Amino acid sequence: MNRLSTSWGTYDLTRFPEDPRDQLRAWSAADAYLLRHLAGEEGGDPVALDGTVAVVGDRWGALTTALAAHRPVQITDSFLTRQATLANLERAGHAPDPARLLTTRDTPPERVDVLLVRVPKSLALLEDQLRRVAPAVHAGTVVLGTGMVTEIHTSTLDLFERIIGPTRTSLARQKARLILTTPAPDRPREPSPWPRRYVLPADSGAGAGLTAVNHAGVFCADRLDIGTRFLLQHLPACHGDAHVVDLGCGNGVLGTAAAVANPEARVTFVDESYQAVASAEATLGANAAAAKAEFLAGDALTAVPAASVDLVLNNPPFHSHQATTDATAQRMFRGARDALRPGGELWVVGNRHLGYHVRLKRLFGNVEVAASNRKFVILRAVRRR
Repeated sequence: MNRLSTSWGTYDLTRFPEDPRDQLRAWSAADAYLLRHLAGEEGGDPVALDGTVAVVGDRWGALTTALAAHRPVQITDSFLTRQATLANLERAGHAPDPARLLTTRDTPPERVDVLLVRVPKSLALLEDQLRRVAPAVHAGTVVLGTGMVTEIHTSTLDLFERIIGPTRTSLARQKARLILTTPAPDRPREPSPWPRRYVLPADSGAGAGLTAVNHAGVFCADRLDIGTRFLLQHLPACHGDAHVVDLGCGNGVLGTAAAVANPEARVTFVDESYQAVASAEATLGANAAAAKAEFLAGDALTAVPAASVDLVLNNPPFHSHQATTDATAQRMFRGARDALRPGGELWVVGNRHLGYHVRLKRLFGNVEVAASNRKFVILRAVRRR
């Protein structure tokens, strides 16, 4: 837990799921800079927060929690962010309903008077969200973006300029910067390029010829990533009415390939990204619309009943926003162990240097290399009891 001091109060904030061993902070210098600017502590006048305040891309709810007295609308692509926000709001004494929490798949407010944007890692997701919220922006809307210096590029500013209006940046403070945009409501609205589609190449094993559908912000939205392709080339067989989980599904090509190979299987697609879950649903619909499937936004496999799964397919991420960490992979592995039936299998693809075999051997008591090449390794772990 770490403390953020603002003009609205001091808040003890955590990421989700809460872990006392997690040393990663739940807020950044970019969040603090934006809040100081809103309060008039950076040399300007305080920003009036009387109308609808929309917070797009809040990482762990720091901005939403600090501004809770103004009942902001949070728009996030992250299930984990949503849960962290709820916990941080409750800890700050703002429960039960101090903010309106929307996902990136929900309809934005019809009118936004203050638009606050925490710049995401994905430029595509930023473009998609700016396009979605732009119709709600009017000439009097205050538009502020924030991010670390390393996160704000010319392309970032170009998006604000092209979609919202004239844009400039602030001086840097503690390696953070603000984006200040003047709305131009009469600016022509360009059609969104999302979702995008592509056909998996012939060397994609069980996925060859499948159509992938990708909403903005999904990993490798323009092409099949090489780790997933390697796992598709060695996709394990499942038979009968097996329950298969595509864990961290992204655009869902692994689960879709499993469904196409065995139409009797029941496939669950799980991801913490709402954009990813929507992509997986669209991918399955484009290739196997009659398949038996469910789609869950959640933390690893916490929403899947214990001992109910026969096969888990997993290409885990090793980043959480800008931070490199294996915490997500560890939660996925633990969740898979609990969700698998005795005899059920977890198949994981990862870069060789990540050393996932050590974690899996500790959790399952066994692990074997199913396939490997110079860059990747596919590991198979079996729940014994």
